[in-house]
Amino acid sequence: MERGQRAPGRARQRKREGRRQEEEEETPGLDGNIEQPDSVTSLIQWRRHMEVVKSELLEHMQAQLGDLLDKAVEEAARSCPQPHRKARLEREDRGRGSLLEKRKVFVDRQSLLDELLEVEHFQTIYHMFIAMLCVFIVSSVVVDFIDQGSLVLDFDLFIFAFGRLPTVLATWLVMFLYTLLVPYKALQLWAGSYHSVRFPRLFTAILWGALLACHATVLGFYPIYMVIQHQLPPASRFIVILEQIRFLMKSHSFLREAVPGIIHAKPPDGEVKPPALSTYLYFLFCPTLIYRESYPRGPLRGAGGAASLTGSPRQFLGCLFYSYFILERLCIPVFTNMSKQPFSIKTLVLSIFNATLPGTFLLLLSFFAFLHCWLNAFAEMLRFADRTFYKDWWNSTSFATYYRTWNVVVHDWLYHYVYQDLFWLFRGRSRVAAMLSVFITSAIVHEYVITLCFGFFYPVMFTLFAIIGGERRLVPGSSAPRAKRGQTESTLASPTPAPRSGR
Repeated sequence: MERGQRAPGRARQRKREGRRQEEEEETPGLDGNIEQPDSVTSLIQWRRHMEVVKSELLEHMQAQLGDLLDKAVEEAARSCPQPHRKARLEREDRGRGSLLEKRKVFVDRQSLLDELLEVEHFQTIYHMFIAMLCVFIVSSVVVDFIDQGSLVLDFDLFIFAFGRLPTVLATWLVMFLYTLLVPYKALQLWAGSYHSVRFPRLFTAILWGALLACHATVLGFYPIYMVIQHQLPPASRFIVILEQIRFLMKSHSFLREAVPGIIHAKPPDGEVKPPALSTYLYFLFCPTLIYRESYPRGPLRGAGGAASLTGSPRQFLGCLFYSYFILERLCIPVFTNMSKQPFSIKTLVLSIFNATLPGTFLLLLSFFAFLHCWLNAFAEMLRFADRTFYKDWWNSTSFATYYRTWNVVVHDWLYHYVYQDLFWLFRGRSRVAAMLSVFITSAIVHEYVITLCFGFFYPVMFTLFAIIGGERRLVPGSSAPRAKRGQTESTLASPTPAPRSGR
């Protein structure tokens, strides 16, 4: 019986051994030999194990990544305010933000043309303009010598345009002394009594009302009276009127920056000291219209001290002579001949197009003479480090960009003291009204200067600033590009025009 039980077991064992031999015969090795069965089995098991580990790892990573993305989406949804709330917060931030967030920051930087003229290729353009001046001078000398048989270098146009200089100097001295003393003394009196008087608002209204009346008399009517009464020539009128506007803007900036600090101050004895008179005196001469108690100061720029101080004044005088020869050779002969002809549409059109080329030259000379040479001369004398008086307006592709980059000095004043203050008074609800107010104010002041200085009303500047400038800001798609994320409104969305030629 035991033999019967052992027989089937031996048969099965023989069958298994036969199968193994067949598998070994069918599985060749890499070198043509038969691989061992244990190595093949372990390799297959290892591959299956690795496939399982791979699938488990991918599932685990996918789950973890999904959880992280879900958390990020939830946090972003919680931190993002609703559209109406975001708009309200932006209005409040723009309209009622603290003054420190809106203050202009002065930094040490050169004028743009100074940086460009360090490049040799830009010096070529500068030398081309100098060569053109030499051509004008030689042409004038040769023509006068041929016509009159002698050299005639009279500057009657200069003598006429800058006539009555003693009257101009006396008028300027009166306006300067008033601007230096009266606003400062008024601020000193108000600062010493504001926190101690019983009725501070009534005291403030009476004092500032009296100061406003003095401003209207001395800085308002007095210059106009001197210009008209003494029949000052055009260039002398420009000096008086532009200085009138400059003193008004400077005094407003001084009071506007000093008053809030005095109001919010809480001294123990009730008396607050105003800024030092020396800082205000420095501000009256430094080339900016934004008052600060201190500005970044730097060393004299240029090749040497004396050279850097005299370079800008020499360039300014060169621009004056350049303007003289342009008027003498390109404007006066043409308009003299046209004045002898009867008025007609043809004469008007010819006069306009004949004045286009010299007008463009005079515009470029006015920019270079005043915004570069004149302001840099005062910056050198006072070691005023921030020389950003203009930007690259010649690369402007829209009127909005041109307005902001032509005259940065006046643009900053209009933006901080007209646009921002009006926007705050409107509680951030009417940005369009604040922009229109800025354009209309700038247009009126431009037309006021042109009318008084030339003696006739020709509203080209009013049309340029109030109509074209306002239209470019109101028509959709006609203004400058919107501000990108991270850029401030004062640099991209500032609505105020820059091209103000007055100081």
